Amino acid sequence: MPAMRIFILAFAGGVWLLQQQAELPVVSRLAGFGLSALLVLGLLFRLYKKCTPRPLGASQSAGRTAIAGLLVLAGAALGFVWAASFAHLRLAVELPAAIEGRDLEVTGVVSTLPRQLERGVRFGFDVESAIAGVPPHISLAWYRGRKDAGDDAESPIPVRAGERWRFTVRLKRPHGNLNPQGFDYEAWLFEHGLRATGYVRPYGAQRIDARVWTPGYAVEMLREIIRDRFHMALPDAAYSGILVALAIGDQNAIEPKLWQTFARTGVTHLMSISGLHVTMLAGFAYLVLHWLWRRSARLPLLIPAQHAAAAGGLLTAFLYCLLAGFAVPAQRTLYMLGVVVLAKLSGREFAASRVLMAALFLVLLIDPWAVLSAGFWLSFGAVALLFQIGSGRLEAAHWLLEWGRTQWAVTLGMLPALLALFQQFSLVSPLANAVAIPLVSFVITPLALLGTLPFLSSLLTLAHFVTANLMAFIDWLANLPLAMWQQAAPPAWAVLLALAGAGWLLMPRGFPSRWLGILTFLPLLTVQPPRPTSGAAEITVLDVGQGLAIHVQTATHDLLFDTGPAFSADADSGNRIIAPYLRSKGVRALDMLVISHADKDHEGGAASVLATLPVAMLKSSLPFEHALFFQPVTYQPCLDGDHWKWDGVDFEMLHPGRVPLSRKTNDASCVLRVTASGKSMLLTSDIERVSEVALLDHHSKELAADVLTAPHHGSKTSSTPEFIAAVAPVDVIFPVGYRNRFGHPKDDVVERYVQAGVRLHRTDANGAVRVSLGGADVRIEHERQRSRRYWHSGLPN
Repeated sequence: MPAMRIFILAFAGGVWLLQQQAELPVVSRLAGFGLSALLVLGLLFRLYKKCTPRPLGASQSAGRTAIAGLLVLAGAALGFVWAASFAHLRLAVELPAAIEGRDLEVTGVVSTLPRQLERGVRFGFDVESAIAGVPPHISLAWYRGRKDAGDDAESPIPVRAGERWRFTVRLKRPHGNLNPQGFDYEAWLFEHGLRATGYVRPYGAQRIDARVWTPGYAVEMLREIIRDRFHMALPDAAYSGILVALAIGDQNAIEPKLWQTFARTGVTHLMSISGLHVTMLAGFAYLVLHWLWRRSARLPLLIPAQHAAAAGGLLTAFLYCLLAGFAVPAQRTLYMLGVVVLAKLSGREFAASRVLMAALFLVLLIDPWAVLSAGFWLSFGAVALLFQIGSGRLEAAHWLLEWGRTQWAVTLGMLPALLALFQQFSLVSPLANAVAIPLVSFVITPLALLGTLPFLSSLLTLAHFVTANLMAFIDWLANLPLAMWQQAAPPAWAVLLALAGAGWLLMPRGFPSRWLGILTFLPLLTVQPPRPTSGAAEITVLDVGQGLAIHVQTATHDLLFDTGPAFSADADSGNRIIAPYLRSKGVRALDMLVISHADKDHEGGAASVLATLPVAMLKSSLPFEHALFFQPVTYQPCLDGDHWKWDGVDFEMLHPGRVPLSRKTNDASCVLRVTASGKSMLLTSDIERVSEVALLDHHSKELAADVLTAPHHGSKTSSTPEFIAAVAPVDVIFPVGYRNRFGHPKDDVVERYVQAGVRLHRTDANGAVRVSLGGADVRIEHERQRSRRYWHSGLPN
């Protein structure tokens, strides 16, 4: 492999390695590291040239191999240092803890398209004036107050891209839920340079300037104008959001339920501005400019038509990428087109692999955090596969054979990455893409783009008609029983083995024993994550914010205790956190779902869980009229004295009794004790003082447990000294949201546990908390420690 490609791949590896670090190396060490790598790189290029004469002798061949090895080390070192330098600069901007949660006055410009929320909008904000410590780029939400819930509840909040505003805001440092195989929201914020998030206070908001004219803001203004025109042209259209996404890259315009359909059919990559769309538009611009240029008598004498058309196509691609928000697939395509155009202008021809490597290098130079995005790997991986299967062919085969070969290669080659990233892939993807790719790329997207122009809005109606018919076919495929394959997250070694096997399978015809590559996929599809042994239990308190969701797993059974809060009408802990987590653990069904009581932060995700997984039994203390009773699942009430055993692990329900203790739903909470190999954990949900007294009266001996989930998230109405003494836990877990509005856990409650000598764990500080019962000791692991990265926030005081 030529030196340039070796260096770029090594550089990319160094960038990736930096993003896996829990802490950043100090600047002085990085400087020395980078300088040494540059010196080695300079020497290597001189030595490399001396080893080029052919034929090579054995000693010279060994020398070139050694030089290539050193080139890999130097490239990886420079990639590591480059990414670390960017990271240090970004980490230097941090919101001081002292001003978190305080009312602050800020003046600045709305820097991104305002995104519609259920009760307001969210937008990026470039801070121009504020007290010391406020980062220059923040994310703000502006919610409607309760007084706005009347006739004007549907009116938009008056904020638009490019406007200068003065707000009173409350900010907090970047923080997100952290769970095994879950979405890292803090990484997303860090990549986008958002070093604080917050919300606008419902007073004192003042628009200062209606327009702030800079190139970046002008692009966002144009995107918002186009989005508004689409909504005006298609006010009640079901799929107008798809057209908006294809025209300006606003993926938030697409309803969440549609993304699930796209995932089940494997067409997600088409429903935003992809590399294929950028290439199509650039090619169309090339053809038009080439035709027009040749019609002039003078212009070809100044600049050849091919050169002018190539430059015009590249400019068109650049403008389209700006309109699209400059996502990684669009960047990759733009840089590849740029390399091709430069080659054409200089009269040189570049190999496809060199073009791809140049694009990879430019993306990582500009955005070292691109490697954190799934789109980065899928985008470059798909293009590399297309180059691989298209190389070495002397003549083109029949188009149908070429299509089949391409679909087979892309499906096979992307399978390991899809299972590693999402633990699922679409079985109907080849059929869905066979229809969707030509329609979206050559009909829907061109019509949507033409519809952005003045006086051509009528074309959007035609574009929506074609989209609606396409979606009817896509919906039919998505509803097929075997549309989607789902499984546990495969181990890294199985992913790497399958990738190597895919490369082997896709070698050119005549390569020996290509069929053996298919055997390397068997571990990827069959290896399951380890489960507890008989007599042991693994209990994971998930980080769902201000709420509760606990997964209890034995050797052959799975129980889910509560399902966390609902975030909006379309998003809740069930579909955003619990379902992906259970899928990654290889859980295909739940033996029992316990909903402790009727409270939104405990049953908010229940409907999503029931819609995602088969559930054998639902236990709860919910009132009979609750909506979950209409679900097709066997139901039993939580009752004191209920007891069962799974795989040598004892489960005992200690509360509630048959007679209500009070009118509060909290005092009807199910309380479950799990015992494995003599070690116990007590799940208390939201019980309060009156329930704790009842438990002390009826179960004083059964309350003892090694681990306790703090009652009612550590509120002042729970965790009485008598209850703590009776349980006598070694460890207590507070399931709480970061800087939650209730102030949980309360300081005096925390102090009671500290005085009792109990070790404290909290999901806002530690992420998901995993408790292993069985054996001599209870083991507790924190997800924020296990998967810590340098951008993760520190522990709250």
